[in-house]
Amino acid sequence: MVRPLVVTFALALFALGCAPQVVRGGAGTANPKLDEPALGVGLDREDINYLVSENIGSLSKSRFWKSEVETAKSPLPTVAIWPVENRTTQHIEDSLVTVLSSIETSFVNSGAVRVVAHGDQEALADEIRRQGGAMYDRATAQRAGRQLGAKYFVTGRITSVDEKLANVRRLQYSLFLQVLEVETGLVKWQNEVTRSKQLKR
Repeated sequence: MVRPLVVTFALALFALGCAPQVVRGGAGTANPKLDEPALGVGLDREDINYLVSENIGSLSKSRFWKSEVETAKSPLPTVAIWPVENRTTQHIEDSLVTVLSSIETSFVNSGAVRVVAHGDQEALADEIRRQGGAMYDRATAQRAGRQLGAKYFVTGRITSVDEKLANVRRLQYSLFLQVLEVETGLVKWQNEVTRSKQLKR
């Protein structure tokens, strides 16, 4: 009678050993660096954080930000975020949503500008898609800017260069961002940041 119990217990332990194991990672866990290693050459959260933070860092140090935004009197200038265009050969629509959210959060947390409500920006994005895509168009932007009460638009694109040599593949992602004045269409600031991923087989 004892032997079947031992066999059953051993089988249960074996099954547990073969079962998929999930590990929680990130800040506040026992595995804070779980998200850092790349699992592929796709655009991941770590890449997005880097591309956005480096661009926003450049913006916050720019002459435009210091002379026109930080010194602005009440009410603070209003910013709307134009959809970021995907110029890569990959389907990164989910990643683009994360890019937009990260940019929006950075602007809101700066306290230096007012940001058009997300719902209004979604309506803007739908309108742009109806008119032919995410490409920035000055006439559409001016109409939308007046509707939204925005003084500036943030717009940009993600591009990639895909290189292969023997058993090595390297992808270089670039996030290009610029700030345009709605009424004049003048480029007030622009910057580009690149991040590389490499896969060896």
